[in-house]
Amino acid sequence: MSKRDYYEVLGVSKNAAKDEIKKAYRKQALKYHPDKNPGDKEAEEKFKEAAEAYEILSNDEKRARYDQYGHAGMGNNMGGFGGGMTMEDIFASFGDIFGDAFGGAFGGRGRSSRSRVNKGSNLRLKVKLTLEEFARGAEKKIKVSKYVTCNTCGGTGAASPSDVVTCTACGGTGHTVRVMNTILGQMQTSAPCNVCGGEGKVINKKCHKCYGEGIVQAEEVIPLSIPAGLSPGMQLSVSGKGNAARRGGINGDLILLIDEEPHPELIREGNDLIYNLFISIPDAILGSHVEVPTIEGKARIKIDAGTQGGKILRLRGKGLPDVNGYGRGDLLVNVNVWIPKNLSKEEQKAFEQYRNSATFTPKPDADDKGFFDRVKNYFS
Repeated sequence: MSKRDYYEVLGVSKNAAKDEIKKAYRKQALKYHPDKNPGDKEAEEKFKEAAEAYEILSNDEKRARYDQYGHAGMGNNMGGFGGGMTMEDIFASFGDIFGDAFGGAFGGRGRSSRSRVNKGSNLRLKVKLTLEEFARGAEKKIKVSKYVTCNTCGGTGAASPSDVVTCTACGGTGHTVRVMNTILGQMQTSAPCNVCGGEGKVINKKCHKCYGEGIVQAEEVIPLSIPAGLSPGMQLSVSGKGNAARRGGINGDLILLIDEEPHPELIREGNDLIYNLFISIPDAILGSHVEVPTIEGKARIKIDAGTQGGKILRLRGKGLPDVNGYGRGDLLVNVNVWIPKNLSKEEQKAFEQYRNSATFTPKPDADDKGFFDRVKNYFS
């Protein structure tokens, strides 16, 4: 089932300001909140859909990528809440938007009644793709060194479950409330608890392996599904595959910077490919058939008799696919006539007889364009 447009999900226009997007998301979250719609799976899915849309559109970098490439630019399960984040993850990330709306009427799931949830840091890696992988997509496995959940304590950071207790200073809320008398009257402020650091729990005895952090350094092999049609410089976000969070919480993301592995023969120009073909003087004069490389293999093309150097032949659809699925680019074959530098005496003699021939006197057409003009014409 295809994803709906994120702007459509939130009911805003594509030029909507951040405040408008935030307000629209809050409206959707209030409408479809699971505590307001108990047992309603459709409402729960719409709640998650709205959170995914807001997660993309509230981030300038992700929004720009989405505006340019659509859902394909987000990748396959890359970015958004489609990567398996739970309701608690959504509240942890966006609970401040709900304010007190869910704190009273909907069961205390707003941030005002929650302890702080940790989030792991993001990892950034560069992934090089060949032209073939840009064209077809790729399934890859990469090994990364990262923080993972401690398998001795299960991420609690404690020697045993009984060593994790509720903070007595804040009563497990993760924050303390302070009332101050001012000239304007009493003012109430809330701040993270300085005893538990906002987590709502304290550890009496720390785990001997992770020393109370709940995470350890380790290597992990991460499978990647790279969609076809990407371009160098694009970024993909693999949700939840970054560093694990201290003492539980939400994992960070894995940010992939897409780079290109140079092709030995083909040059990329957007979705088009360029190949420099060299032919001999006899082939240019008499015509011939030659093979040129493509990303699928080889293609046989015809060289017409009298082909001039600098002529560009277009092989339609032999380039790279568009990231949004709007067709493919072309393969442009730039024909060069190769002139030998060292001729034998017999070869020199053979060409001497044509030096003053009217047939071999250059007669360029009046509308003959230079190479750069021809390339510019093809790319316009």
